[in-house]
Amino acid sequence: MKQLSSLLAERGQTHILQGFEELTLSEQNDFVKQIENIDWEMLELWKHPEDLSGKGRVEPIAGLSLSEIEAHRAEYFALGAEAIRGEKVACVLLAGGQGTRLGSDGPKGAYDIGVTHPLYIFEMQIKNLLDVCASCHAYVPLLIMTSDKNDAITREFLKQHDYFGYPASHIRFFEQDMAPSVSFTGKLYLEAWGRLALSPNGNGGWYSSMKRAGADRDFPHVEWYNVYGVDNVLQRSADPVFVGAVIASGMNSGAKVVRKTEPHEKVGVLCLEDKKPSVIEYYELTEEMANMRDGDGNLSYSFGVILNYLLSAKKLEEIAGERIPVHVVKKKIAHIDEYGAFIKPETENGYKFETLILDMVRLMDSCLPFEVEREREFAPIKNKEGVDSVETARILLQKNGVTL
Repeated sequence: MKQLSSLLAERGQTHILQGFEELTLSEQNDFVKQIENIDWEMLELWKHPEDLSGKGRVEPIAGLSLSEIEAHRAEYFALGAEAIRGEKVACVLLAGGQGTRLGSDGPKGAYDIGVTHPLYIFEMQIKNLLDVCASCHAYVPLLIMTSDKNDAITREFLKQHDYFGYPASHIRFFEQDMAPSVSFTGKLYLEAWGRLALSPNGNGGWYSSMKRAGADRDFPHVEWYNVYGVDNVLQRSADPVFVGAVIASGMNSGAKVVRKTEPHEKVGVLCLEDKKPSVIEYYELTEEMANMRDGDGNLSYSFGVILNYLLSAKKLEEIAGERIPVHVVKKKIAHIDEYGAFIKPETENGYKFETLILDMVRLMDSCLPFEVEREREFAPIKNKEGVDSVETARILLQKNGVTL
């Protein structure tokens, strides 16, 4: 305990020991483990909350267009289906988020988007995967990343619905690693005496979280991880044509992309940065870059990412020890004050630390942009109404023959 107190004193964080003596022995041990797991180097980044990644020389990236994919569809499908049947492809569903912006306290994937009958986001994701399994005559390992806040509920929800027809033998769950939150002066927040205020460490932490949990151990032949977000209900995972195209390219990764509808569309853009694949935000494009066009009249920076990446397991293992850039984000952080009263702030009051999968793509060294039809594969649900909402997703689902 003396050593722990010295460490916290050195870091200016002794305030978190308040109330420690009143905890049970079990609670004290749990708290000590939380403190031992703190990445102090990461916490120092609160002093520099600006974008730490910087930008090198940015250029357009070459990728596969819809017409090019169609011309080689049979070849790519055969390659991809072979890999799937050989258990070389696994899906990683990033499902740690809550449905707060949709007016729900539960997991986002458990949100009901149906009109005349229940239709859950998880249900649509699994239905899409089952279509692929049927076409390849094989089941794909499905690894579902949850969070500390929704793990138990997610597991129970899917179990109650019999995993929407997916075999439980091919499903594994793992929890996303958590990171502490700090005030604007770098002081650690507590959510209760003896408990740090923790939050998910961003979708860039999926690989380290998966490995730490051992969720991949039952699938030793996997060579490719298809990582995708839960909120796109038209997301087509383990797409054999996509898998085959990336394998044929010889690249370490691939990204499904949609063509931007206009120069300033608010989507991240896949490009090259210092000759390496990179995703840059729409607001980071200069006016000249946003409007630049190629010889065919298409926008040069036109590949909008949809959070669907295929990543080489071998390359992931190689880069496992490298630090992904940490994004320091201003957030509203619920916490207790010095008297133990719980405070739920109405304005931003500190920083959370997140890693993003788009930064992981850069570490892969090579990436194949793979164009998909927007109306067939991109229906994100981020809001209850308006742009990228339940309403817009329902319209696109109906266009794709889904009965709501």
